Amino acid sequence: MVTPPPLLVVCGPTGVGKTQVAVHLAARIDIEVVSADSRQVYRGMDAATGKPTAAERAAVSHHLVDLIEPSERYHAARFRREAMAYIDAVRGRGKLPVIVGGTGLYIRALLRGLDPAPPADPALRARLEAEAADSGVPALHQRLASLDREVAARLHPNDRVRIIRAIEKHESGAGGSPAGGSWSSAISPWRVLLTGLSQERSVLNRRLEERAHAMLSGGMMDEVRRLLEAGYDETAPGMAGIGYRQFLEVARGRLTEAQALALMVRDTRRYAKRQMTWFTREPGIRWLDVDETGGPEGAAERIVKEIAREGWIE
Repeated sequence: MVTPPPLLVVCGPTGVGKTQVAVHLAARIDIEVVSADSRQVYRGMDAATGKPTAAERAAVSHHLVDLIEPSERYHAARFRREAMAYIDAVRGRGKLPVIVGGTGLYIRALLRGLDPAPPADPALRARLEAEAADSGVPALHQRLASLDREVAARLHPNDRVRIIRAIEKHESGAGGSPAGGSWSSAISPWRVLLTGLSQERSVLNRRLEERAHAMLSGGMMDEVRRLLEAGYDETAPGMAGIGYRQFLEVARGRLTEAQALALMVRDTRRYAKRQMTWFTREPGIRWLDVDETGGPEGAAERIVKEIAREGWIE
């Protein structure tokens, strides 16, 4: 029997230091990173997406970053397909592929696979589109929340396409299956080492607030204005991301920078909490507290020991 090839996954909430850990890993073992982040795929959206810096990309190759325009949509099924191609390519170069990111849906889709989604009902979709036009997308979002609070919490109230698709799934009896399909029971093609990075909540919250301030001082507002000038407004999927939707309101004159920053901090903290809730429900994660291990470098050292224990390296 052929032994499946190894695959390392480093997951955890936003701001916990996943990219820094990957950089320290790259200094110890030969790896390439495949990003599992639903926001880092967007080109021209750098200030608030936490993309690896030029120095970090020079230290270790990152794939599935700067992939699409802000007007495009990315989904779990496409991520799985493209991530699998990069995993094979990295292995072909004799390196260890490492999935690094905080989008739990993408990681679950990659590791468990997806069955085909139920076909769309054109009549139902037309009716929902009409309701969105008449009553507004937030009203549809409220309706979704009454059907599936957990799914609604993951979607922005103005994300018309995903809200409609989620309601369609309930109408068709597919219920809470994820966007792009339901979970397959297929056997994984890899030997997976699933590592989760964590941090004490108050420490992470403080770090997220400091990072939001740094994003603002690093050109957040200028980037939002450039995106608006390029034709990307509230309807662009990329603009629904945390930070962009708040500072778009500043550009429209509806919020002050201070108000937008406060909302950005609040929403980022809430998002990190949802990520941790998601990941704590995932089986098989080996958790590392970043601070208890001595920071990103210490966490990387611990992961290398786990890899050696698995027999992937000597």
